[in-house]
Amino acid sequence: MPVVSGSSGRELAASLADIMGMEYVSLESRKFPDGEGYVRVPSESFELIRSEPVILVSNTYPDSGIMRTILLLEAIGDVRRGDLSNYRGEEPQKLDDVGPGVYLAIPYFGYARQDKRFSPGEAISARVIADIMGRICEGIVILDLHEPMVLENMSVPVKFVSSMPEIADLLGNDSKPDFILSPDKGAISRASEVAGLMDCEFSYLEKTRIDAHTIEHTPKDLDVDGKVVAIVDDMISTGGTICRASDALRRQGATAVFAACTHGLFTGGALSRLANHVDGVFTTDSLPNPRAVVSAAPALAPGLDDLMK
Repeated sequence: MPVVSGSSGRELAASLADIMGMEYVSLESRKFPDGEGYVRVPSESFELIRSEPVILVSNTYPDSGIMRTILLLEAIGDVRRGDLSNYRGEEPQKLDDVGPGVYLAIPYFGYARQDKRFSPGEAISARVIADIMGRICEGIVILDLHEPMVLENMSVPVKFVSSMPEIADLLGNDSKPDFILSPDKGAISRASEVAGLMDCEFSYLEKTRIDAHTIEHTPKDLDVDGKVVAIVDDMISTGGTICRASDALRRQGATAVFAACTHGLFTGGALSRLANHVDGVFTTDSLPNPRAVVSAAPALAPGLDDLMK
């Protein structure tokens, strides 16, 4: 069974194929000079793509990743349907339809935080993108989605998986924290999972919005004096939440503060900002970044196994 990817996430896809005992196939994907995307299933891979179900590993981030994922799913679907008609007239142009069998693994689901309609007239972007993907594949596996409820009642099966066990292993072998902290109530389940696996305390910070531009974090039942603390979240974007949480922890007497997440977006100079507030940052390779030290493949593999049973 092939595991395939375009230019995004090739190393992760290859690792996933190795874990699952499958064959990795690199599909062609690039950009034209005007920025538009181009994808192609190499002709030498047609037989493999058509012989067994296919797993596509592809992110829906940034916006170009959404288009790349759609085009790759369509290209794979055309090959499986035997629709190979082409302008050059290269043979074969038509083969038998081998039926459905394309599954999508999304390490980082872009637009995940646009999971609610805050004002009338807004699109619930996370659901819109998932619905589009669901129309051109047989099932989806998503790693540490910000709010899984947004994808309830999809037209295809969706499996949600998490890298928190792998992050717990890393923290236990590296920074060895005494205390796990969620930066807000929304990430409590992740922090409590990591804390449970490491057999250490956990809590969360209360997030209070002061005005349209200011958020204040305050401790809740927090005793970190003299302790090493790891802040655990699903993603780090600008790093502002982590920096404010770290400052609050140090005021409470924490001796060291680390940050760990599944998705390291690190926008707007986040890594430089974080370097002034925390003692280390760890992420998975769901997105390429300088702090990606945990493979997302071990989390994705069992979800795909369940999906394809």
